[in-house]
Amino acid sequence: MQVSPSEDKIPDVGPPSSPQASGEGLYFSDGQRKVDYVLVFHHRRHGSLRSPTTASVSQDELSIVSNGNFPPPSSSEALAGGGGGLRREDASVGEVFMELGMARGSGAMEAADHEMQLIRQEFEANLLEAGLEVERDREQTKTHGPSFTRIHAPWPVLCREAEFLKIKVPTKQSYELKEESGFGSSMSSVWRKVKQPFQPKVPQQDQGSTKFLSHCFSRDKLHMYNITSKDTFFDNATRGRIVYEILRRTVCVRTCQTIGISTLIAKGVYDSAFPLHDGDYKVTGNLEERNDRQVLFEEWARYSAFYKYQPIDLVRKYFGEKIGLYFAWLGVYTQLLIPASIVGIIVFGYGVATVDTNIPSLEMCDERLNFTMCPLCDGACDYWHLSTACGTARASHLFDNPATVFFAIFMSLWAVLFLEHWKRRQISLSFSWDLTGIEEDEEHPRPRYETILLQKQQRKQKKKKKKKKKNEPEKQEDGTVTGKDRWRQKLLSAMAAGVPTVIEKLTWKDRLPGYFMNISSILFMFGLTFSAVFGVIVYRITVSALMAMSPDPETKSNVRVTVTATAVIINLVVILILDEIYGAVALWLTELEIPKTETTFEERLILKAFLLKFMNAYAPIFYVAFFKGRFAGRPGSYVYVFNDYRMEECAPGGCLIELCIQLSIIMLGKQLIQNNIFEIGIPKLKKLIRALKEKEPTQKQKDEEKTPLQWNLDYALAPFEGLTPEYMEMIIQFGFVSLFVASFPLAPLFALLNNVIEIRLDAKKFVTELRRPVAARAKDIGIWYNILSGMGKLSVIINAFVISFTSDFIPRLVYQYMYSPSGTMHGFIDHTLSFFNVSNFRPGTAPHSSDHGDVTVCRYKDYREPPWSSDAYQFSKQYWCVLSARLAFVILFQNLVMFLSLIVAWVIPDVPKTIVEQLKREKKLLVNLFLQEEKEKFQLIQSLFVKDATLHPKSQSPSAGQAFPILGRYSTLPSGPTAPDGPRARCRAASFSQFSEKISSLPRKENANSKHTAV
Repeated sequence: MQVSPSEDKIPDVGPPSSPQASGEGLYFSDGQRKVDYVLVFHHRRHGSLRSPTTASVSQDELSIVSNGNFPPPSSSEALAGGGGGLRREDASVGEVFMELGMARGSGAMEAADHEMQLIRQEFEANLLEAGLEVERDREQTKTHGPSFTRIHAPWPVLCREAEFLKIKVPTKQSYELKEESGFGSSMSSVWRKVKQPFQPKVPQQDQGSTKFLSHCFSRDKLHMYNITSKDTFFDNATRGRIVYEILRRTVCVRTCQTIGISTLIAKGVYDSAFPLHDGDYKVTGNLEERNDRQVLFEEWARYSAFYKYQPIDLVRKYFGEKIGLYFAWLGVYTQLLIPASIVGIIVFGYGVATVDTNIPSLEMCDERLNFTMCPLCDGACDYWHLSTACGTARASHLFDNPATVFFAIFMSLWAVLFLEHWKRRQISLSFSWDLTGIEEDEEHPRPRYETILLQKQQRKQKKKKKKKKKNEPEKQEDGTVTGKDRWRQKLLSAMAAGVPTVIEKLTWKDRLPGYFMNISSILFMFGLTFSAVFGVIVYRITVSALMAMSPDPETKSNVRVTVTATAVIINLVVILILDEIYGAVALWLTELEIPKTETTFEERLILKAFLLKFMNAYAPIFYVAFFKGRFAGRPGSYVYVFNDYRMEECAPGGCLIELCIQLSIIMLGKQLIQNNIFEIGIPKLKKLIRALKEKEPTQKQKDEEKTPLQWNLDYALAPFEGLTPEYMEMIIQFGFVSLFVASFPLAPLFALLNNVIEIRLDAKKFVTELRRPVAARAKDIGIWYNILSGMGKLSVIINAFVISFTSDFIPRLVYQYMYSPSGTMHGFIDHTLSFFNVSNFRPGTAPHSSDHGDVTVCRYKDYREPPWSSDAYQFSKQYWCVLSARLAFVILFQNLVMFLSLIVAWVIPDVPKTIVEQLKREKKLLVNLFLQEEKEKFQLIQSLFVKDATLHPKSQSPSAGQAFPILGRYSTLPSGPTAPDGPRARCRAASFSQFSEKISSLPRKENANSKHTAV
């Protein structure tokens, strides 16, 4: 594209006089060219104080023209502070002029800042060579603070990069979507009417029954696309992505050996780089003229819109496919929590309805049965009646009832259904977003990888230099080399020349220290987590013993409730603290591995962070579910910690109620604290600190400052740091919902309530509090799907063990069908309690004083032989019978659920049938479109030949047996005439004989002067 002399120079400009002059900071100073990307760097204060005049001259003055040169400004322009550069004719192409106009008498610029400025000059010159247009703030007007470099991508650059990136754009060709008929059509229309109040008011959300064909952009096929305006054909997100791709691959060779904007930010050359938002998110004018950011804020990022569907297509258009897929996944997950919550409420309601008729609970609460239980601690604790644990037993039945088994099976199938439904939704989105068939973008190495690689190369060069010095031939006094050494020198140089250059890369040997540190650190973190759990166990044991020794009867009666509640709160605090520590440690360990690309870095970081946070969140729950009370021993032979404190036992109603308390408090505490403090409070605190740091302008600067422009507003926002924290929070919640759901049926309900708020909280954060991220393409949610699938399979096993070993479901079944005289649950409590002769207590462990009179036998919960048996206190036959039933249930439950899961996955196809049909139809239509285009080309060329033959009748034309020479880049005809008996020429794609009738014969004689027009 021709550039006029006035447009050829890119001036350094000051801020516009009014926001309207530059579209509120969305355009260059001319108000026409859109700002697609912004680079920010900081001016630092220097020790030497200068007056404004000298300071303006002492700064490096730079004006860049479109051919990438650095012309020196005239002295008058420098003194006037004008930002205009020189015209093209003032600088010869290929030359670079830099004038570091230091004022006489002023202090020299700091070396580091000077080096950074030279790097910026070269980088921005290379951007101009790539075709971008640059506009910057006047450096001489800045003494400190941020300075902004604005970048605009003109139409030719957008077309070139869109073709290179294979961006799909809609064509003029459209087709009607197949509509359902009959009963399905009527049901769909009814469902649309039901959903209508919940739909967000987004313009052009429903495209109706028409869909436009999409095709990878090509500059040769511009006539195929519906280009109404070159400024709006590529949306802002696509423009930002195109500019980012150029920034990512632009190199700096002369000043520093770096490639890409990420490396320059890591080196401190630039402070940050980001695309601009579409303006303010608050609607000030007419609702009809809202930009996409305002629409998202009004219809998506407000808590009052919690009942509405998400405008996923608009989210994808504004933020890109990667963020769009996250919110789509979160929406699918939240929607499917609704049926899980309903079933969980029904199961909980069943427990509430049957608690008064539950025979084991009634037996525990019956004071007439008078079960005298063994002391809960040594010496200080007295015997106690089982009826005092009536409340615990009734509460345990709310969660430990026959409906719990059904709910565990249901939730295991729900997890499979969720993953299958998400796969279908993901493929549907990929089709509607034109992501089918896209290739992975080529990734550049990370800055740290390049730095380590450069250090490795420098070390090798030093070693080569040392070897070269050792192998240097001996020289005579006059500097000449002797004959023998001369031949040796020639041989070495020839060998060096013959060795091919090897592309350097980091090997496993370079990463070995990082791997070793990773393994040792992760093992240490596991040990730290287990130590924290063990510390809480010791706390529970010691506090229980101390409270049991208290003379206050009220304190004694509340021992278990107090200890359980305080221990869970301590666990929650430890989990939240270690969560933050483990996140930072996972980042540090991943850096030590030196991954080459950002994708590899992100995957390794996710795996480490998930492993550490999974262990941290679930270790206390695993302990209560599977270990607590199983190694406590029995009366007369207890297991002790530190030789003084007995290992803790489960409550009389079983460990399931304690597991429920532990799970509910940790789950709700993490959601409330992380949502309200970490996601809301900490970002606001960071924003306040950043504002206080930047809040140092003088009163004069405040007076000069007018309405802040968009790049100033966006720079004040927090940078986007990836989706890993958002996914991680939801994945841990998914574990609470699926892994131990048998102990807490209300977990899906609390997760649903949290997610309704979480969606709007994340939406508000993205729209109002974060800088606009680069629109990244993604076909799926990546490694998170594998983690979800693994957790779904693990949940089957864990729920099977929770039901069989933690709850009393299996012992109740065994008693009812094998040991009950009447076939009912009457007598179940007595059956589960063993006898102990108090004379068998170890010395000093029996109660010092008792309010229960003379007790000879006490009871404890276990399946052991009575003291009068020949095998006293050994495991009874009932124990082995219950254990075998428990193991059989685990195997049966696991295989049944896995089998049902496979059936569900087989019944539900991954790709919806409608998508398959539309893909086939679009492929056929595209082929027909291109063939029609070739046919039109052929007819045009044929008409030109006929016209040429009419104008020059005496000229010799090809005969009917000869093919017309088709000139053009995408011709599919033979390239020249063929002899009648010669070999048939091959077409590159298809023959045009299927489109046209036999070509009429033309004279065979060919005139040498005849001219043919190439189209």
